[in-house]
Amino acid sequence: MSMHSTWMSFRSLTQDSSVKNQKLKPGTLKRIASFAIPYKISLSLFLITVVIDALLIVATPLLLRRLIDEGVIPKNSELVTQLALAVGVIALLDALFSMIGRWFSARIGEGLIYDLRSMIFEHVQRQSIAFFTRTQTGALISRLNSDVIGAQQAFTSTLSGVISNVLSLVLVTITMLTLSWQITLISLTLLPLFLYPTKWVGRKLQGYTRQSFDINASMSATMTERFNVSGALLVSLYGDTGREKKEFSTKARKVADIGISIALLNRLFFIALTSIAAIATAVAYGVGGQLAIDQQITVGTLLAITALLARLYGPLTALSNVRVDVMSALVSFERVFEVLDLQPMVVDLPNAKVLSTDQPELTFENVSFTYPKAEEISLASLEMAAKPEIAVTGQTLKNVSFTVKPGTLTGIVGPSGAGKSTISSLIPRLYDVTAGRILINNEDIRNSTIKSLRNVIGVVTQDSHMFHDTIRKNLLYAKNDASLQELESACSAARIWSFIESLPNGLDTVVGERGHRLSGGEKQRLAIARLLLKQPSLVILDEATAHLDSENEALVQLALKDALIGRTSIVIAHRLSTIIQADQILVLDGGQIVERGNHEELVANKGLYFELFERQNLQADLI
Repeated sequence: MSMHSTWMSFRSLTQDSSVKNQKLKPGTLKRIASFAIPYKISLSLFLITVVIDALLIVATPLLLRRLIDEGVIPKNSELVTQLALAVGVIALLDALFSMIGRWFSARIGEGLIYDLRSMIFEHVQRQSIAFFTRTQTGALISRLNSDVIGAQQAFTSTLSGVISNVLSLVLVTITMLTLSWQITLISLTLLPLFLYPTKWVGRKLQGYTRQSFDINASMSATMTERFNVSGALLVSLYGDTGREKKEFSTKARKVADIGISIALLNRLFFIALTSIAAIATAVAYGVGGQLAIDQQITVGTLLAITALLARLYGPLTALSNVRVDVMSALVSFERVFEVLDLQPMVVDLPNAKVLSTDQPELTFENVSFTYPKAEEISLASLEMAAKPEIAVTGQTLKNVSFTVKPGTLTGIVGPSGAGKSTISSLIPRLYDVTAGRILINNEDIRNSTIKSLRNVIGVVTQDSHMFHDTIRKNLLYAKNDASLQELESACSAARIWSFIESLPNGLDTVVGERGHRLSGGEKQRLAIARLLLKQPSLVILDEATAHLDSENEALVQLALKDALIGRTSIVIAHRLSTIIQADQILVLDGGQIVERGNHEELVANKGLYFELFERQNLQADLI
């Protein structure tokens, strides 16, 4: 039995057998077959190499039979030489076709992985923000890695394995029966002795492997949470390093113990298979030797049968578990389709137009909004704990109407949970309104393409995200063809250029994960520079100075002053001092506009705005 056949049998028997019980959705097989269309020529040539490789399996033993019976025993040296050369040529052909087959297999497999990963990545990027609020990142990444690789095996190792094993088994069995039915039947009766240890070891390994995957996933989740900047900060301030080490070490010890058990089972598996194969060969030699002595078979036939015997048990073992192999690949495909079939909540209408405006007028017309439920936005299999929502939030916004004139600034204030940030999310269509309309220049924003709408809008949030890359790359994300002069101009306007110049690497300074190497004020000013590079005509500032100290707030306010000149602006403010000069101020409470007007008018009304303003003045006096 070859090492390759032994390993393929081992891999087959150690896969999770629970997949056999899963039911595929109707149309899954047809859909999977559609992925083979771009590779139909390569796939056909690959399968031809598999068939040729299977035919060569029986060719060598039959040539050896002739070499012994017609060459060695009659002492025909010329025939011995010819047949020996033929055996050598077949060995070279076998190696050649094996390499060709491997090339086609790699080409198909890697191409399919590329196709699936690209499709999933592009599809996931089109999902609404609601999808990402529930989805576990690690589970989503697993779909792009483990499940995609499992799916491509349907067209490579699984397909070739089934065809090769079936063909090899048929050819080897027919050839052996033709040479000696007695030895063949005796060999087949030994099959249970061969299968039992592999099945037993396989069941054990399935359990160990499942445990190992679960614990490793838990360890990975722990490391991901603890090794990012925010997690490390939390552990430093609140954590017990001794307890953290103990919990992690306990998991790591379990993985190590499982690894030892798996290693021993691996060795036991190969020893058992080698021993049983040796016993089967001994039985074949014993029975065949007696038949040769009785002249019922030739010596060459005996040698050919024992050579074929080594090629019999591998395919039999693999095919005994073929349903697990096939279902593992098909289930992986289905898990990939599960992501691809999750439709984005926010999409372009069929007749969507490109929005282009330098002077946008924004209008909310009786807008109501309710956040979508979990089952509408995500997949249970992509969540750490997929449970029904405990509480239904109800309407976040209720019949909200207002207009922001071109080039003016509108401030939005209100207590926490009033719906301020929801308004900022609805304008760029991170969500779609539940009722009512949002208009830009009297045109419903749903009639515009999402890309063109978001090109018009620039947003700065209270915690502006930065990629773990250089300052330059983070700025170019807003305009990838920006020149050095444009970068300098935007950074100067954002009051951050002098700081960048003071850094040893300037624009090529790496900002760290989430921009943690920068202070809050520096990060916000970089975010404003990024906005200025984009040159939006509609600006949304969502509490952009909420967490800054007075010095940094002053610098950011100066940067914002330049950023808002000539632009239609919406400023969601925690600190009312930032919107005192606004053309209009909207006061939200309970998802409704309860007051509107300028600063002086709202203070004079002695309503909610006045209470918020007085409270902040009191706090400032106390400080």
